[in-house]
Amino acid sequence: MASPKSSALGIEPISKLLIKQAVPASIGILVMSLNILIDSVFVGKWIGSVAIAAINIVLPVSFFIAALGMAIGIGGSSIISRALGAQDKERALTSFGNQITLTLLCTLTLVTFGLLFVDDIIPKFGGKGAIFDPAKIYYTIVLYGVPILAFAMMGNTVIRAEGKPKFAMIAMIIPTVGNLLMDYIFIFKLDMGMHGAAWATTGSYFLCFSYIFWFFSSKNSELKIRLKHLKLQKDIVKEIASLGGVTLARQAVVSITYLLMNNILFGLGAEALVAVYAIISRMLMFALFPVFGVTQGFLPIASYNYGATQYDRVRETINTAIKYAALVASLIFIFLMIFPTEIISLFIKNDEVISTTEQAINTYVLTHGPEAMRWVFLATPIIALQLIGAAYFQAVGKAIPALLLTLSRQGFFFIPLILILPHYYGALGVWIAFPIADVLATIVTGLFLNREIRLKLRQSPSS
Repeated sequence: MASPKSSALGIEPISKLLIKQAVPASIGILVMSLNILIDSVFVGKWIGSVAIAAINIVLPVSFFIAALGMAIGIGGSSIISRALGAQDKERALTSFGNQITLTLLCTLTLVTFGLLFVDDIIPKFGGKGAIFDPAKIYYTIVLYGVPILAFAMMGNTVIRAEGKPKFAMIAMIIPTVGNLLMDYIFIFKLDMGMHGAAWATTGSYFLCFSYIFWFFSSKNSELKIRLKHLKLQKDIVKEIASLGGVTLARQAVVSITYLLMNNILFGLGAEALVAVYAIISRMLMFALFPVFGVTQGFLPIASYNYGATQYDRVRETINTAIKYAALVASLIFIFLMIFPTEIISLFIKNDEVISTTEQAINTYVLTHGPEAMRWVFLATPIIALQLIGAAYFQAVGKAIPALLLTLSRQGFFFIPLILILPHYYGALGVWIAFPIADVLATIVTGLFLNREIRLKLRQSPSS
């Protein structure tokens, strides 16, 4: 039998469940996003704008490898939630064991490859000119800790699948607090520059992993695996790969997007435009944290009730999640439209003793950043439908529509747009590609989701 914690996903009122799941997820994502945001503020204030751009070059590489852990985690967690809903504990344990083995094999392979070809990878992601040296420093140090981050991200999704969102929230808060404290010590106090920023980030990964390891070793987790569960099973691996491949494909496209954006913007405005994008990309991670939190909270509820064939509860979960996410997205939109200049200025070093190049970059960022930010976030109120719709198909184990919808915004719409529009509109063409892609992806997702509700979720035996 499932534990009281996991079985509650099929019993408690949906609104109460969603709040219980989404609030800790949102807080965790908020704190994690604040980590990235404040880390960038510290780097910008204490090292400089070029350092922010350098970190932005490294992010797609380190995030992609870390996303392997998240992909394996989300793919396996879908199996775990549905298995717990169907009262199949052994399948849940086997899935978790296979997730651990897969994460180890995949991340170590990619990190080895990433370190061997560091001098080729950084320039391809836009690390050129004054950006190359600080990017290489940050990249090399951070990459050592990325496998640990992958394990932490995998474990975090499994904790949510068990119906224990508060522990998952704490797992995201610990490395954030640790990173900021180490930033202060390594960058500000010890004046270690990019080395300090990199070691602070890597150290935070170890803190997160340590907490998650403790959770699964303690009585708080109902998933107590044995050595036999670590042996890869073809059917489990195949399902993890198909469902996790959705997340991995999304992150792969994100990495490709970073690569294209950094190179396109460097060609249009050198380090200054890359710095503008670096700041905006941080806000894309930070500002939408409540929407991502609702999406994370939605996943285990939808998975569990789908596994228990309670399709009426699945429909209610979809509707409630979209309403909540749309509300918070609209509030975020209003804030960003009113205060873009104030937000951009937080990242700028105002020290009088800076180089002429740094001063020129700062002036450009302050002049052009606010308008760019308004364009990028223009379609924010409607993204809830796109995120929840894509997450639904992943939650219920339908890999192909989940993959198509996940890739629709960036892969099918955004990338073609940024390859075409800058030829006609310059940097403006890059920024307007964001809302256009959001609108098109939301329309496609709405059509898919409406069809699924009509053909599948109206057949609920509990209706």
